[in-house]
Amino acid sequence: MIRKARAVWRGTGRDGDGDLTTDSGVLKSSPYSFKTRFENEPGTNPEELIAAAHAGCFTMQLAFLIQRAGAAAEKLETEAAVSVVPDGEGFKIDRSALTLKAKVPGMDQAKFEELARTAEKVCPVSRLMNAEITLDLTLEA
Repeated sequence: MIRKARAVWRGTGRDGDGDLTTDSGVLKSSPYSFKTRFENEPGTNPEELIAAAHAGCFTMQLAFLIQRAGAAAEKLETEAAVSVVPDGEGFKIDRSALTLKAKVPGMDQAKFEELARTAEKVCPVSRLMNAEITLDLTLEA
């Protein structure tokens, strides 16, 4: 399986702009720039897309693990917050903080935590990241 995305950039780093496109069409010439990345202007940025990828990957991995355990999630809701910090002459992502709220009828807290911790470690995006990953989880009754 190979997934592709393309970036096009025009101009300088600070004053230029670009767009991102994915083969699936979910992103189609989606604009990004210095201002969308570092100044919170509307638009996307690579770190936001990494956060979305991490939240989505972890949540789907957990759904598979819950299914394998003989249960089904009523709802899994995950937020991923990636932290970008200065690093030498550039920046790096040093942390992805996952916050999970879940409703899994019939599953006890201990089993749920075991499955969530496993999903955190084995989802492909977690394996890709060279950053600290934290997980705060809540299992609703």
